[in-house]
Amino acid sequence: MTTWFITGTSSGFGRLLTERLLDRGDRVAATLRRPEALADLSAKYGDQLWVARLDVTDAEQAHRVVAEAFAALGAIDVVVNNAGYGVFAAVEEASDEQIRRVIDTNLLGSIHVIRAALPHLRAQGHGRILQVSTAGGQTTYPNFGYYHASKWGIEGFCETAAREIAPFGIGLTIVEPGATPTGFGTALDTAEIMPEYDGTPAGDVRRALASGEFRLPNDAGKIAAAMVDLVDSGRTPLRLPLGSDTYEDIRASLVARLAEHDAQRDVAYSVVTDSVVEG
Repeated sequence: MTTWFITGTSSGFGRLLTERLLDRGDRVAATLRRPEALADLSAKYGDQLWVARLDVTDAEQAHRVVAEAFAALGAIDVVVNNAGYGVFAAVEEASDEQIRRVIDTNLLGSIHVIRAALPHLRAQGHGRILQVSTAGGQTTYPNFGYYHASKWGIEGFCETAAREIAPFGIGLTIVEPGATPTGFGTALDTAEIMPEYDGTPAGDVRRALASGEFRLPNDAGKIAAAMVDLVDSGRTPLRLPLGSDTYEDIRASLVARLAEHDAQRDVAYSVVTDSVVEG
């Protein structure tokens, strides 16, 4: 039996993971802003499910709830950072409040949970962290600029943290699902549309999403299963791309970035000090 701590369990991947894990006999500490959303699972699984209210943007609350979960359940084997918030707007369109919320939730919220969990994971000498990111953690799409800012930020943080915590027996994997029908798209926050962007890529993506032409090629259940299978396998890759769109879009982005990077080699080396060149 494995014990999991999962944020954002009211819907989407968080809810699917919780259901799958409970059904196979694991224990789950499920956190969310509205605990009543899991009343059906609490009635069905009893002590197998530990539920707590958590707004990950509240650092003090994150530390308290994580500590309470470890105290109640003993060792926690896997921490899943899944809570998220998305803004769908061109960079000029989003409000200051929306920008703060996406950064507070996706970047700072994930950092709060990881920092809260690390002392407990170090003390027990083992553990896994799964950070749910997205294809948009390594590539970009119009109208998702602030979502990308938060996801590129948390991926950089996690890549650093993974190297720091490996000596303590703690593994960290960034999970990158592609476009999936989980309800996330309909839950995206939007802003007042600026007509100036209608004839730009931002307008094209907006129309594709509104018309249903925006592809959602992945199966949410299979993505949840792949995350569980990863933990069961004992493998700890730094990143786990999930979805044909994730794989292809990130690969294309990396290839293009490498080509652009290599094209600047001569300029990069031109600014090296003369003493280094001569040496």
